Amino acid sequence: MKSALQSVFLAARPKTLPAGLVAVWAGCVVVHKFSLSCPQLHVAVNYSLAAFTALSCMCIQIACNLFNDALDAIRHADTEQRQGPMRITAGGRMSAGTVKLWASFFLLLACVFAIPLIQAQGLGVILIGIPCLICAYAYTGGPFPIAYHGLGELFVLLFFGLVAVIGSVFIQIGRQPNDEVIYIASAMVGVICGLLSCVLIEVNNIRDRAEDATTGKRTLAVRLGDSRARGLAMAFLVAPYAVLHQLARVLPGVEWNWCWLLAMLVGGMILLRLVRTPADKRMNALLGLASLHAILYTLALMLG
Repeated sequence: MKSALQSVFLAARPKTLPAGLVAVWAGCVVVHKFSLSCPQLHVAVNYSLAAFTALSCMCIQIACNLFNDALDAIRHADTEQRQGPMRITAGGRMSAGTVKLWASFFLLLACVFAIPLIQAQGLGVILIGIPCLICAYAYTGGPFPIAYHGLGELFVLLFFGLVAVIGSVFIQIGRQPNDEVIYIASAMVGVICGLLSCVLIEVNNIRDRAEDATTGKRTLAVRLGDSRARGLAMAFLVAPYAVLHQLARVLPGVEWNWCWLLAMLVGGMILLRLVRTPADKRMNALLGLASLHAILYTLALMLG
């Protein structure tokens, strides 16, 4: 059992998990800032709901990663050329059926954690949750696997950005009088979180581009080529800073603090490594840095 849990932990790709959690946190930051600056809106962060939202999102993300592990192996997309972390299905540590069962278990767990959210906000949570559950499988499964058609970045921008942030805000406040300003700000923060998460997927796709090109996995990196894909990853990284001035117009309390300097330093390190690091397993270190950068950026947003 211990060995099985270790394998599931590896397949969950822990370095990428902050992407979903940061989006939930960012949604709560939006609510918190409006609760301080606009008390007439009568909104406040419910930390219990925030915790259940984070747990449900994390379980969906783990399920997506597990389905990815199993379905890539079934499609023979994981070969001896693989430069990323070891896949437990292709590596023979678990059968594809067992990995898919674990993925289904985490989807079920996500639904369990969503029960308090449904009790709080009703049908809207179900309407948000069902597409998330379906796409956790459809990312690499079904008749039109999203990741195999160069749509992975769009998927991440939508679900790890807009849906996660706006959904987290909705769970916190539901529908309130004059809440349009909050949802406008949450949409902008959602795009930013999505872009920060897109750095992660682009690093993955650049690293795996040579292998993917031989297995029919037409990621955006395969379609664009190495240099353009690296340029796109850099754009994903820089864009959240380019729109800070506009964000400050819709989100109160976006101000300078020392955490911005830390975020920019880590972002600068990622930019340099995107230029210099070959498209092999040495790029794996960038995944942790990209997750750290997303955490620092959100922390800087909160501390303002």
